Amino acid sequence: MDRNVYILLGVLMNICLGSVYSWSVFRKPLEEALDLSATQSGLPYMFFLVFYALLMPITGRYIDRYGPRVVAMVGGTLVGIGWLFAGFSDNLPMITIGYGVIAGSGVGIAYGVPIAVSTRWFEDKKGLAVGLTVLGFGMSPIVTAPIARRLITHFGPFVTFRVLGVIFFIVIILLALFFRFPNRKEKEPNEKISEEINGSIQNFTPSEMLKSSTFWYLWLCFVIGTFSGLMAIGISSPVAQEIVKLTPEMAALSVSIFAIFNGLGRPLFGFLTDKISPRYAALINFAVIFFSSLGMLFVKEGSKLLFIMAFCMLWLSLGGWLSIAPTATAKFFGLLHYSKNYGLLFTGYGVGAILGNLISGSVRDISGSYMFNFYITSILSIIGIIIAFYGLKQLRKS
Repeated sequence: MDRNVYILLGVLMNICLGSVYSWSVFRKPLEEALDLSATQSGLPYMFFLVFYALLMPITGRYIDRYGPRVVAMVGGTLVGIGWLFAGFSDNLPMITIGYGVIAGSGVGIAYGVPIAVSTRWFEDKKGLAVGLTVLGFGMSPIVTAPIARRLITHFGPFVTFRVLGVIFFIVIILLALFFRFPNRKEKEPNEKISEEINGSIQNFTPSEMLKSSTFWYLWLCFVIGTFSGLMAIGISSPVAQEIVKLTPEMAALSVSIFAIFNGLGRPLFGFLTDKISPRYAALINFAVIFFSSLGMLFVKEGSKLLFIMAFCMLWLSLGGWLSIAPTATAKFFGLLHYSKNYGLLFTGYGVGAILGNLISGSVRDISGSYMFNFYITSILSIIGIIIAFYGLKQLRKS
């Protein structure tokens, strides 16, 4: 089978896994159905992202041990169970357990599989391959947000959870059957090219990586980038409805538009990370966050174009970090322990998810508006530029 097929399989699986980015479509209906505050309606989303991030480092070692097929099937099963559990719940704690803990864990288990497979098949084009593979995760709301919005309108949020749970379970399990790592003969041509390009890169064990300052600078950059992006994703639909005064249907459509840019950010910044280094790709990304946040400070009722432009760029920035981070891990620390190393770095995503969700919801509940969040992201982007410029550099073992 042609190696490009594995990218396609990864895209399709990630469309299912990335449905979390459509969560803002569920927020208003759940707030109305269960009388929730803005902070409360963000809890299932936050727990999903936290358990997604927690399971990544734990699962990395099992992908190598049991193979991508088995790990993906386990993850897909938990995703389906979690969505169904949420669909049969009638209160926030149970929804949080089903959607947040169980489905989030399932995504954490399955997410690393397409990435690990892509990096093995495309050792000569790691950044671009990873970026294309996770394209589906970022662009998932193009498919899932309108479907969820339509189902919610006709059947309510709980039936929607059940329907999507069944679909995701079936699709992920079927796709998992085709995943595998290349054998030695299939790998050799790409290894030769990779060695010519990356011959000076050394392989760091997880413990060696954790002792390096470069890892912690990269981790901090990842936290800032995911904080800004995940915060924006979690409040996209409420901001559209409350500040710009779009209808729920138009808000859901805008989420689909944003998802295109989230998806495009992945191959774009994967390509940039390959061509101009993780440092300069990160600098460009933080500049995008800064100017997008600045633009949002001028948004008011009716400012549709400015709102769409700013949020497109914020979604693009998050997509970018989900290519910069894994590609930088491979470039800085090698491929030998890649699954474990990237899993450890991915904990930064969990920290960004917790902070982004809690702060954005609290700001809304305290001030009555989501707008003050963009002062925070603009300041953090400047801090990110400083960290990336001085800290993201190739290192050598002593």
